[in-house]
Amino acid sequence: MEFRVWRFNPESDSEPRMETHQIEVSRGMMLRDVLLEIKRRDESFAFRHSCGEGVCGSDGVNVNGRNRLACITPVSELKAPVEVRPFPGRPVIRDLVVDMGQFYAQYQAVEPWLKRQEPEPEQEILQSPEERARLDGLWECILCGCCSTSCPSFWWNPDRFLGPQALLSAWRFLADSRDQAEEERLDALDGPYRLFRCHTVMNCVDACPKHLNPTQAIGHIRNLMLKKSV
Repeated sequence: MEFRVWRFNPESDSEPRMETHQIEVSRGMMLRDVLLEIKRRDESFAFRHSCGEGVCGSDGVNVNGRNRLACITPVSELKAPVEVRPFPGRPVIRDLVVDMGQFYAQYQAVEPWLKRQEPEPEQEILQSPEERARLDGLWECILCGCCSTSCPSFWWNPDRFLGPQALLSAWRFLADSRDQAEEERLDALDGPYRLFRCHTVMNCVDACPKHLNPTQAIGHIRNLMLKKSV
């Protein structure tokens, strides 16, 4: 099967190129296995990977125009020739490795931890089953970056628009009954860019390997913000 991988080493290359490999594929083979085979052929080939189980989120790449995790992308689902490129909208460090610094900065900007006004209790803070259920579809995010790097608004305004992943995380804590910083969190999201730059293209929903819905989370934040402003 034919695979074309993006190659670029800023220390030696003047421009990127697509490199073609013919790989013998087998039943149950994942794209990560293909990339490892290319790595065995050429040790200079660079890509991120770790757990191989779709948990760490480190091996996100763009496959035939769609962001995916290589480790859970079956080769049998791909149409040849398969083009593997780095995440769009991110500076390329080398080959398929991109600089995710801005992505993590936006995640940190929403302060993704519980904030309490009351003194810390001596035991766990209880939730009802209904309160806990509100977090389903939010806590499962693995920070792979597939959603934000598929979002045009994040490409165009990475320093001002927080992006789908960060806003999904923001709603995860706004929806948490144990968190006591709703007003503070909403104030931090106010403005024309941080939240409202989302144009509901929904690339993020299509790209998420965990089948989460950042667009819906952004809508919930908007509704809550409008409700509080009345």
